[in-house]
Amino acid sequence: MLSKKATYALKALLILAQEQDKGPILIAELAERDAMPKKFLEAILLELKHHGILQSKKGKGGGYFLGKNPHAITLGQVIRLIDGPLAPVPCVSETAYQRCEGCKDEATCGVRIVMKEVRDAIAAVLDGMSLSDALRDVNRAKTRQQRKRASRRAAAHAA
Repeated sequence: MLSKKATYALKALLILAQEQDKGPILIAELAERDAMPKKFLEAILLELKHHGILQSKKGKGGGYFLGKNPHAITLGQVIRLIDGPLAPVPCVSETAYQRCEGCKDEATCGVRIVMKEVRDAIAAVLDGMSLSDALRDVNRAKTRQQRKRASRRAAAHAA
């Protein structure tokens, strides 16, 4: 399950990607825009800065901004930085493998076989989705939602 910390990291990064051309954004503004706790968000952004995902500027006009192009930042990369491995069980992790306690034969373990498929599917989606891709999908969803609302208003108005 995605932690609150990773969820807030992704939300903040999506805002920063969306507002990329407008310069740095203050933590308080990021927190307010998506109802995130400011102190918690501050620690998350600092961690992302230490990993080169973000940069910051101090003083007037300061705040946080992306340290890389949004096409170069994948959701999988961010989640691994914040939450650790994507694998649901340690014996299928590619970055933090550990043999499961009490496992007699990994090669024939039904749980391991299924969880490896789950890990591979999750990694394929998250590593194949950049911040730019996610923003594109968000914008498409907003457009669909606006069209539905307009259609409902038109139908209600015609009735």
